[in-house]
Amino acid sequence: MFPAIDFSLIERDEDILWKPDIREKNEEVAARGLKFLEWLWTRKEKEIAVVSHSGFLFHTLSAFGNDCHANVKSEICTHFANCELRSVVIIDRGTIGSDESSTNFPGKIPQGLDLPSDVADEKLSGSGPSK
Repeated sequence: MFPAIDFSLIERDEDILWKPDIREKNEEVAARGLKFLEWLWTRKEKEIAVVSHSGFLFHTLSAFGNDCHANVKSEICTHFANCELRSVVIIDRGTIGSDESSTNFPGKIPQGLDLPSDVADEKLSGSGPSK
């Protein structure tokens, strides 16, 4: 039916996690979502479409990025509208500053001075610009 999509990792036709009389706790949804994100890191693909229930995405992203700036955290923790398309770039901080890129996203943090903020930091510290 969808020849371009690989369904080989789906082990069963039925949903073994769903129980008709038990609602999954938000913390359990978030934990399952974080496990999913860890699995995404193992994929060789760099652009991946995730199609899911808005609640799964909301609780997953709410548990992710607690060390982000408040504006970023607020943005990723916004509820999804029905059928909403949202682009999110997730970067492995372990590769920031390395020569090896795990993303083809052009916004990767470059090596070297972050002008003008590094210059401002030097002026505030009183050491002046380094030459």
